[in-house]
Amino acid sequence: MTDSSAAPPAVFTLSRSFDAPREKVWRAFTELSELEKWWGPKGFTICAARLDLRPGGLFVYGMEAGGHTMWGRFAYREIEAPGRIVFANGFSDPEGGLTRAPFAESWPLEVLNTWTFTEKDGQTMLDMRGEALDANAVEAAVFQAGFPSMKVGFGGTLDQLAAHLAGT
Repeated sequence: MTDSSAAPPAVFTLSRSFDAPREKVWRAFTELSELEKWWGPKGFTICAARLDLRPGGLFVYGMEAGGHTMWGRFAYREIEAPGRIVFANGFSDPEGGLTRAPFAESWPLEVLNTWTFTEKDGQTMLDMRGEALDANAVEAAVFQAGFPSMKVGFGGTLDQLAAHLAGT
């Protein structure tokens, strides 16, 4: 018997338009040499990364700011070039093993993301959707409470992508 009173999982969504064709935006997300130039929150730089872009593969990256390094990973589930990527992301150690978030012990261990890329008139729309994966009630609540911060963080990251795509 299921608990019909349980709230549906909270879903983080964000959409962003880029003044670039979809193939160029897709490459920015799927080629290591491109990701290293823009991925991460403002103020962070990629200090180490490896990419195995295939279902079951990982993108493992270290981001550095102010002498502090934070590790993360994407565990790819589905890749439908050039329109869709599904992956579970979380914080990790340098080898790609899952770890708890350095800022909140009750942050979900992983977030399931579906990112879609559509093009119209030379513009690419990125639609991001994420939900806590296998989270308990506390983790789900902490994840939902983090949505405003996530909008700011992803906003800065996507600003860096926009500048990268524009060649600045």
